[in-house]
Amino acid sequence: MPTRADQTIGTRASAAVSIHSAPLILPVCAPPVEDGSVLVRGDRVLRVGPRAEIEAAYSDLTPVRWPGMIVPGLIDAHLRLGRTALAPAVVHGVTAVGGVAGDLEAASALGEAGLGGVTYLETRCEDETRWEEDGRDRLITAIREVDHPGIIGIAAHSPDPVVMEDLAILSRTFGLRLHVELGRHPAGFLDEVGALGPGCHVATSGPLDEADRKLLRIRGTAVAISSPFAADGLLDGANIIAIGTHTGGDPLAAARVLARDPGLDREPGPDRGLDRLLVEAVTLGGARALGLAEGPGRLGCLGPGSRADFAVFAVKADERTAYSALLHEGPGRCVATIVGGRPHWRPDETQDVETRRPA
Repeated sequence: MPTRADQTIGTRASAAVSIHSAPLILPVCAPPVEDGSVLVRGDRVLRVGPRAEIEAAYSDLTPVRWPGMIVPGLIDAHLRLGRTALAPAVVHGVTAVGGVAGDLEAASALGEAGLGGVTYLETRCEDETRWEEDGRDRLITAIREVDHPGIIGIAAHSPDPVVMEDLAILSRTFGLRLHVELGRHPAGFLDEVGALGPGCHVATSGPLDEADRKLLRIRGTAVAISSPFAADGLLDGANIIAIGTHTGGDPLAAARVLARDPGLDREPGPDRGLDRLLVEAVTLGGARALGLAEGPGRLGCLGPGSRADFAVFAVKADERTAYSALLHEGPGRCVATIVGGRPHWRPDETQDVETRRPA
């Protein structure tokens, strides 16, 4: 049976197609599109482009018209998982997280919330003896028993050098991503035990010296900034950076703090390089930290083949001001969160968006 040119043979050909339009689309991986649309089939983006063209090509569909701008779903690259951590994140447009789980119950939270990302099983084994006795076996068992179909990684938080080295080996053996908090171990030590590399991302709440920043750059290891104090030296675009809230909340608001610009009510002006860098940190940078920025179903951007994860912000801007307007006016003004092409959250219709904007 013949198919349309934009269809593929197989299960995806029958997936529902929808159009989401807005005054501005900010794909991040491509230039902003004024009066644009995102064409979605199932859980994937088919196309991003001018609204008139896409809606005319699919005239039998009723488009969803959104106010403001559509942007890729935000990514919290360092979040302590728990039953209450994810609900506020979704309200702020977060669609994926790098979640650290202290037990199997917490590890199931990401799957239950229907969000993407990586669940990192935390290992705090105190010494080599306990690790050899039962620590390694318990971790391997937990990896096999996590009750959700998502991506699993290891949060290596042991104080013992031998255990850390074995955790690095285990992550490579099982093909699991690794996550480490730099406050527990310096970057040089992590390099010595083989932990650093593109398969690892680190979180830091304090400043890094130039030697550490250079080492992380060389190894291709992303840095999740989880405190304003950690931003020094990391906002020049040399290192891969992401944003982590640790306790949940709004990563876009956390990024805005790093811009050192309190002008919440200023008129949007031409995009600054720093504003764009920080918006990329909460989208594409987070995806790179989690190893999810490439290939089919990639996160952090909106383009053909990417996962249909996006958020809508009630912010007015044009292609010249998109990044700055989103960073400075966007926190607290998310009006919808879409995960895998499906609406995941919308505010109460009786609640004015302006009343939810933080002071």
